Amino acid sequence: MRIFLTWSDKVHDRDGAKQPIYDVAFKPDGTQLIAAAGSEILVYDVNEGELIQSLKAHKDTVYSVDYAIDGKRFATGGADKQVIIWNAKLEGILKYSHNESIQSVSHNPVTGQVLSCSMSDFGLWSGEQKTVTKHKVPSRILSCSWTNDGQYFAIGMFSGTISIRVKTGEEKVRIERGNAPIWSVQWCPAADKEYDVLAVADWGQRLSFFQLNGRQVGKDRVLGFDPCDINYFSNGEYVAIGGSDKKVTLWTAEGIKIGPICERDSWVWCCKVKPRQNYVAVGCHDGSISVYQIVFNTVHGLYQDRYAYRENMTDLVIQHLSTDQRARIKCRDYVKKIAVYKDRLAVQLSDRVILYELFHDDSSDMHYRIKDKIAKKLDCNLLVVTSQHIILCLEKKLQMYDFSGEKEREWGLESLIRYIKVIGGPRGKEGLLVGLKDGQVLQIFLDNPFPIPLIRQNTSVRCLDLSMNRKKLAVVDEHSTCLVYDLKTKDLLYQEPNATSVSWNAEYEDMLCYSGNGVLNIKVGNFPAHQQKMPGFVVGFRGSKVFCLHIYTMSTVDIPQTAALECFLEKKNHEEAYRVACLGVTDSDWRRLAHSALEALNLDVARKAFMRVRDIHYIDMIRQLEKMKADHAETELLLADIHASAGRYHEAAKMYKKAKQPQKAIDMYTELNMWEYATVVAEETNTNMGEILKRKAQMHKDRNDLLAAAMTYIEMGDYTQAINILGPNGWYDKLMEVSRRLNKSETKALNRCVHFLRQGNMNEEVVEILVKMGDFAQLIALHVELQHWDEAFRLTEMHPDLQANLFFPYAQWLSSQDRYAEAQLYYRKAGRADEAFKVLDQLLRNSITERRFDDAGHYNWMKAMEYLEWLPDIPFEQLNAPQRKVLREYHSCLRTAELYYTYHSIQRYLDTPFTSHLPESLLNISRFLLQKLIAAPDPRIARPSERRSGSLIAPRGVSRASILYATAKLSRSLQAFKLARYVYERLQNFRPVVPAWRDSIEVESLTIRSKPVTDREDLQCVCYACRALCPLFNPMGDRCTHCGEPFVYSYYSFTNLPLVEFAPDPSIAEEEALQLINTEPPVSDSTDEKQTFVMELQRKADSESMDPVRLGRKALVKMSKHDCFVRKSGKKCVPNRYFRLVVPGADVVMCPSCQHFFLMDEWCFYILQKQQCPFCRSPQKIQ
Repeated sequence: MRIFLTWSDKVHDRDGAKQPIYDVAFKPDGTQLIAAAGSEILVYDVNEGELIQSLKAHKDTVYSVDYAIDGKRFATGGADKQVIIWNAKLEGILKYSHNESIQSVSHNPVTGQVLSCSMSDFGLWSGEQKTVTKHKVPSRILSCSWTNDGQYFAIGMFSGTISIRVKTGEEKVRIERGNAPIWSVQWCPAADKEYDVLAVADWGQRLSFFQLNGRQVGKDRVLGFDPCDINYFSNGEYVAIGGSDKKVTLWTAEGIKIGPICERDSWVWCCKVKPRQNYVAVGCHDGSISVYQIVFNTVHGLYQDRYAYRENMTDLVIQHLSTDQRARIKCRDYVKKIAVYKDRLAVQLSDRVILYELFHDDSSDMHYRIKDKIAKKLDCNLLVVTSQHIILCLEKKLQMYDFSGEKEREWGLESLIRYIKVIGGPRGKEGLLVGLKDGQVLQIFLDNPFPIPLIRQNTSVRCLDLSMNRKKLAVVDEHSTCLVYDLKTKDLLYQEPNATSVSWNAEYEDMLCYSGNGVLNIKVGNFPAHQQKMPGFVVGFRGSKVFCLHIYTMSTVDIPQTAALECFLEKKNHEEAYRVACLGVTDSDWRRLAHSALEALNLDVARKAFMRVRDIHYIDMIRQLEKMKADHAETELLLADIHASAGRYHEAAKMYKKAKQPQKAIDMYTELNMWEYATVVAEETNTNMGEILKRKAQMHKDRNDLLAAAMTYIEMGDYTQAINILGPNGWYDKLMEVSRRLNKSETKALNRCVHFLRQGNMNEEVVEILVKMGDFAQLIALHVELQHWDEAFRLTEMHPDLQANLFFPYAQWLSSQDRYAEAQLYYRKAGRADEAFKVLDQLLRNSITERRFDDAGHYNWMKAMEYLEWLPDIPFEQLNAPQRKVLREYHSCLRTAELYYTYHSIQRYLDTPFTSHLPESLLNISRFLLQKLIAAPDPRIARPSERRSGSLIAPRGVSRASILYATAKLSRSLQAFKLARYVYERLQNFRPVVPAWRDSIEVESLTIRSKPVTDREDLQCVCYACRALCPLFNPMGDRCTHCGEPFVYSYYSFTNLPLVEFAPDPSIAEEEALQLINTEPPVSDSTDEKQTFVMELQRKADSESMDPVRLGRKALVKMSKHDCFVRKSGKKCVPNRYFRLVVPGADVVMCPSCQHFFLMDEWCFYILQKQQCPFCRSPQKIQ
C-alpha cells in the first residue's frame, strides 16, 4: 500500500486565526469537495485543489455538511441552529431551524430526505412535503447515518446510546454502550452484503460493528485514541478512521488494522472517502484540508498453474489456473508478501511469517494447512519459498531461513537484485535464478555459498526465465528487449523488441511467449513470432495456456498453436509438429497434421494424429497400409490409397494404373458416383457396361439415392425394380412414365403401379392404367371409393354383370346422406335388406335419445314397411310362426310410429313456448295418445306383456306423465273441466312426475273442483256411425261409447272425420270387392244405397258388435267410388280396409303412401309448405 498527497490547503480567517475543519463531503460525481471551515462553507475542485467558492450563510460555526446521493443538493448545519439546503449551483434554496445547535446532517440515499440532528432533537425534512418533523431525544446527538436502502437510520448520542430508527422517526432498536460518547457512526454502503452493518466509533476508544437488529458483529476493537470520524470506502471493504492520535488509519470491514494513511499536526476531525475511488479527504483542527490517494499494490506469487494473491489486504486467495478452483485463507492481519512453490505457501504478515502446506500430494488439491510459523518481523523486498527454506531479498543480499526462523546462509551480491525465481531441484538443494541491476544473471543453489554466473549483459535485468530442459535463458532488460541465450555456449541466439515480461513453455523446450504494449508474442524456434492482443503482462506459459496478470486480476488465455504447427508442416518436420499439436490444437489442425504425415508416408505420426480425432476410417486404412508396407507393396499403390482417401481421385486412378490395379480405379469411381470416369476406365479395360449399371443402381440404393437408382433400373429395362422404388417414395410422374412403357399384358407390373398410384390419390392416372388393362371391376371399385357414382353407373350399364359391385356401397352412401328411402331400394337390389334394417334401428335409437320424436315416428314407419316387405303374399292362416311374428312387428312398428308422431307435438308444446297447432288440435292429439295408451290392445298383434297388462306399453322416451300433464293444461284452458278433473285425479296418483310440476298439479287439482263437471259441448266428438255425442275420454279406447265404432282422425289436427269403416261380405273376394266399388252406380239408386248403409250401421249398433259393417254385392255396386276409400297393404295376410264418407261433400284426402287420412285444407297447407306427407314424409303434390 502506497500513499500519495494529492493536494493540501490551510484555512485562516481575516485575522489569520486557524479555522478548524469539522466536516467535509465529496460531491457524488467526485468533482467537488465541500468543507465546513468556521462559519464558512468552502467549495474545492477535487482534481486541482483550487478553491471554487466560499459560501457565507451561517452566522456561527458549521459542524456538519452532507451531499445528496443524486448530487442535486447538499445540506449544512452548525452552531447557529440553522439547517440550510443548497442546490448544485451553490445557491441556498431553503432554511429551517432547531432549538439547539446542529451536530450532524445526513441525506436518505433513496428518497433524498434530510435528517438533521441537534443537541436535544432531530428533524426529518422532505422536499415533497416541505415540512420538518421533529422528534425529541434524551441526550445530545453527535452523529447519524442512513442504511443503504433508506429504510432506517442510526444516531449516536453523547450518553453512549445508539438508536436505530425507521425512516419516519420511530425507534426500532436501542443499543447501550456505557458512558462513552458515540462520536461517529456509519452504515456500510455496499449493496451486496448479506445484512446491513453499522460501524461505531466511541470515545471509549473502541471500534464496533452491529447488525440492524442490534446484535454485535465480532468483538470490540481497541483503537488507542479517541475517534472523531469513521467513513467506509464505496465497496464496503475498508474504513478510514481519524481522531485524537492526529492520524487517519485504514482498517478492514472486519475490524483489522492495516496501517496509517497519513499523519497530521493536530486532531483529525473528519475523513471522507471519495465515491468509487481510493482518495481520502482529511480535515484537521489546525485548519488544514488534505486529499490523499491510496494505491493498493498487487501482492502475489506464482508457481506453474498455482497463483496466490492478496484480497482485502488481509485475505489470501489461492487459484488453480487450469481448473479455476479457488481457496481462501483469512489471515486477519496485513498481508505483506506471498510466495508459492510446489506444495508450499509462505505468507509474510506485519510481525510474522506463516508457512502452509497442502493436505494431499495432489496437483488439483486446494486445501492448505499451517506447517510452521516464524514469529519474527522480517523486512524484505522480495520473498521466495522452497521445500524447506524461505529466502529474503534485501537490496544486494539474499538471506536463507529454515522454517523454524534460524538463518542458515547469506549471499552478498555486487548489485541490486531485480528478479529472483526458484527453478527447482532436490529438497533443500533447490536452485535460484537471480537477475541483477548490473545485467548479471546468477544461478544459486541453496547448499552452495557461491553464486554461479550464467550470463552478463550491459543492461539491467527486468525479468527472466529458464527453458524446460534448462538449455536456454530468456532475459527482458530495462530497454524492453527480450534476449534469448544458449546456456551451453553463452551465445545470444536472438532478440525481440517491445517485451516487458517473458515465460518459457513448461511443456515444450523451444517455445516462449513475451508481452508488451498490449500484445502477446508466441515464438517457436527460429520461426517468426505469432502475435495477438492481450492486456497486462505474461507471468506463466503451460501447454496452450498463457497466464496473464492485468492490474489485480489473473486470467488464463488459450492461445492457438496453429501458427507453430504450420511452420513445422511447411518444413515437413512432422515429429516436432506432433509435439506442438500435443500442446493443444483444434481438430482441424490435427487432421491437417495427419494428412500431411500420411502423404509423406510417416505412418506413425499419422496414426497418432488420427487417433486424436478418433477417425476410425483412417486408422483402419493406416493399419492396412502398414500391412501392405510390410508385404513390400509398391509405393504407387500406397500413394494411390492415400490420394483416394484425401479426395484426389484422378491422381489415385493414375497411381492404380501404374500399380496395374485398374479395377480399384473403377471401384473407386463407382463408389464416388463418377460414372463417366468409371466408364472410361472400363472401356480401356474391356469391362462389361451392364455390370457397371447394375452396380450403379445398387450403389444409389445403398446411398439412399433412390430416384437415381430407379432411373438406372429403367435404363437397364428392369421395370419391376424401378416400380418398387418409385411407388413407395411418391415419384408418381416417373411411375406413370414406366406404366406407359409397359405392355397391357404385363398385368403384375401394372397392378403394382395402380397400387402405388392409389396410395398417392393419383386417381386420373389410375383410371388411365385400368382402362389400358381393361380391368373394369377394379375401375368401378375406384369410382365407388371416390364417390363418382355417375361414372360407376355408366360402367354398369356397359357391363351389367358388375352391378352387384355397385349397389351395396351406393346404398351405404345414400344412408350417410339421409336418403333412406333410396337406400332401402338399393339395399334390396344388393340383396342386403338386413343392412337397411340395421341402419334404421340405429337411427331410431339416436332420434329417441335426442328427443326427436317426429324422426322416431318416421323411422318406425319405415321399419314397418320393411317388415311388410318381408311378408309373403299369402293369407294370414297360412303364415308360420316366424312370419306371424314379423306380422306382429309390422303392426307394432306402425302403431309405435303413430304414437311417436303424435307425441312429438305434445313434447314441443311442453318444451317450447310456440307451436304450429291450435289448442283444440293439441287437445285432440293428447286425447288420442291417452286413449291409445289406455285402451285394450288388439290380441292378434299385441305383445304378451301388453296382453297381460291390458294396455299398451308406452314406447321408449314417451312419458305418460307428460301426456297427462299436457291434457290437463289444455282441457282446463279450453273449459273441458270434466276431462281436466279426471286427468288431475290420475296425475295425483301418478308417481313419476317432473318435480317442477308437482306444486302446479296440487294447486290445479284443488281449484278444478270449483268448476262444473262438464265439458264444453263443441269439443265433444260426434260418432258418424250412430250420430251420438261422445265424451272427450272413453276408458274403453278410441271408439264411440254407444255403438263402439272406432273414430277415424285427420292425422294433422286429429279432428274426427266423417268416415265409417265397412267390410265386404266374406263370400266376396278382395279383387271382386274392388271391382264392384269402382263400378259406376245407377243414379236412381244413390239414395237407396245411403239408406241401406245407415240401416246396416243401426243394426250393427244394436247387436253391439265390434266388427265393421258387412256389405253385400248389391250395396257395393250402389256405393259411389268417390265416397269410398280403400287402404291396400299389397299382402293377403294384411287385408284391405274400407272406409265410406257418411257426410256427402266432406273434403277428406288419403295419403297414397302411408294411407292415413287428412282434411283437404290441412293436407294442401302442409304440402305447399313441405312438399311431403306430414306422417310418412313421402314426396307429394297437390292433384
